Amino acid sequence: MTGNGRKLAGKVALVAGGTRGGGRGIAVELGAAGATVYVTGRSSSVGRSEMGRPETIEETARAVTAAGGVGIPVRTDHSSAEEVRALVERIDSEQDGRLDVLVNCVWGGDRLTDWSSPLWEQDLEKGLRLLRQAVETHVITSRYAVGLMAARRSGLVVEVTDGNTARYRGSFFYDVAKSTVIRLAFAQAADLKDHGVAAVAITPGFLRSEAMLEHFGVTEANWRDAVAKDPDFAHSETPAYLGRAVAALAADPDVMAKTGRALSTWGLYEEYGFTDADGTQPDFGAHWARVLEPRLGPLGAPL
Repeated sequence: MTGNGRKLAGKVALVAGGTRGGGRGIAVELGAAGATVYVTGRSSSVGRSEMGRPETIEETARAVTAAGGVGIPVRTDHSSAEEVRALVERIDSEQDGRLDVLVNCVWGGDRLTDWSSPLWEQDLEKGLRLLRQAVETHVITSRYAVGLMAARRSGLVVEVTDGNTARYRGSFFYDVAKSTVIRLAFAQAADLKDHGVAAVAITPGFLRSEAMLEHFGVTEANWRDAVAKDPDFAHSETPAYLGRAVAALAADPDVMAKTGRALSTWGLYEEYGFTDADGTQPDFGAHWARVLEPRLGPLGAPL
């Protein structure tokens, strides 16, 4: 059950960073709800990004179309203002000025994150590049895209992050990036409120992305085999769960009531009734409170 049906038929979305993981899950579920989805990123059939992974924007776009929407891949480096401007001008032209949903899911920081060193021992250039990849790209994309929404006095901006609290995320530059993305949603909400456009941040729980499955040496078909290595993985969720949360928000006529907030899949599934791909409703927040809090402390209240 997605809970969204075809509620986004006729709507236009841009998923920046839709190549894989949460971005792909969001793009596909927006398509399943009937939307036309522009899928952007650097990993394309004509060349990979520096991450070197095999997933492409074309694959995601095909999955969007197969799910019932219209997927349109556009190779875009979101750190380039010129490329983003051209992308938005194309959407403006092809969709008669319509853009209903902007999802900022650009990341590209896995290879730049140092999980073992304190700030003063980290590679400064890598850390600053991480911030450019994970924060500046979001700013550039919103700068050019939200004007289409403001002009029509309608729309939703979604900033995808990791964690929705002030809790430290274990690595300096990673923490700064993911926390700043939440502030981006808050700041955009303030600027856009009088124009009828909502802006929120959202986090998944323990995400079973392609990279995470690869890390554990499993596939989606046998992912439970990895629970022996990490018991918390039993409470993980697929990218579709995050995608269905975003699709539910995009279809909510009262989404302005949530503008400026940091949300989570586990905080939304009961309200909207969506399930994960296998019909379950993972609740990583509840798992944390029950199992992880005694060892790691409270997850913290949402920002």
